[in-house]
Amino acid sequence: MTTSAIALRGLRKSFGGKVVLDGIDLDVREGTTFSLLGPNGAGKTTVVRILSTLIGFDGGQAHVGGHDVAREPDAVRAAIGVTGQFSAVDNLLTGAENLILMADLHHLPRAEGRGRVADLLDRFDLTEAAGRPASTYSGGMRRRLDLAMTLVGDPRVIFLDEPTTGLDPRGRRLMWEIIRGLVAGGVTIFLTTQYLAEADELADRIALLDNGKLVAEGTADELRRGIPGGHMRLRFADTARLDAAARVLGGATRDDEALTLQVPGDGGVPALRTLLDRLERNGIEVDELSVHTPDLDDVFFALTGSPTKEAAR
Repeated sequence: MTTSAIALRGLRKSFGGKVVLDGIDLDVREGTTFSLLGPNGAGKTTVVRILSTLIGFDGGQAHVGGHDVAREPDAVRAAIGVTGQFSAVDNLLTGAENLILMADLHHLPRAEGRGRVADLLDRFDLTEAAGRPASTYSGGMRRRLDLAMTLVGDPRVIFLDEPTTGLDPRGRRLMWEIIRGLVAGGVTIFLTTQYLAEADELADRIALLDNGKLVAEGTADELRRGIPGGHMRLRFADTARLDAAARVLGGATRDDEALTLQVPGDGGVPALRTLLDRLERNGIEVDELSVHTPDLDDVFFALTGSPTKEAAR
């Protein structure tokens, strides 16, 4: 039986009379990646801060790793790891010293701690740089070290708050591989990100938060299917063929300058086959065909309002 690593019921939080979270319900299954999306100021970081016991909440219930966040904060802290938007790496220490410090803070026996440090340095491709001050690390190396420090305590639930912000595409993809490896090992990842492609790549389920409310939740495919706007775009060699196709395909949007028709549809194989069969029966030749299905960008803009002017919390 699959159990919830994170469960929220009616979670509420206000700051200075402003409602930031307005009755949030969530279930995150163990051993999965869950991504929380939303514009700046939507409340994503507030959710992470509450679930990691950094701040309290005003109403509802929150459980992490089977523990009540309000009543059992110590048990929650023992079960989780947190990698925030800003690196927790100490620049004056070497990579190895940062990890050893975390092992000591977790009260690991010396031999066990040193063994875990060596394993994490190797796992995150930091062995060669282990003796260098963290101040000399690149952005990608610092983010890998930051996540490695989170793993010293062997958490079963990890909160990643915009973990790849500022990384180049190579560094981002390396971090993605690390995250996939953690989930394959049974770790639960709660991810907030500004990169919609990141959520699409990694998340088993995605929720959209806007103005303190959840406005949608599901797999990436489920969210995309719920948004109108899918279409097939046909380009023709001349106006005569465009005219003929427009007569056959009623309801299509026409662009005379580009010699194209935009036909509503999901772009699936049955829809494409039907479309092409109709054109073939009427002797109409298509020069080019492309399919557009809504992506997470479309979902995001369709379901969330304008970003607030306040700083993200």
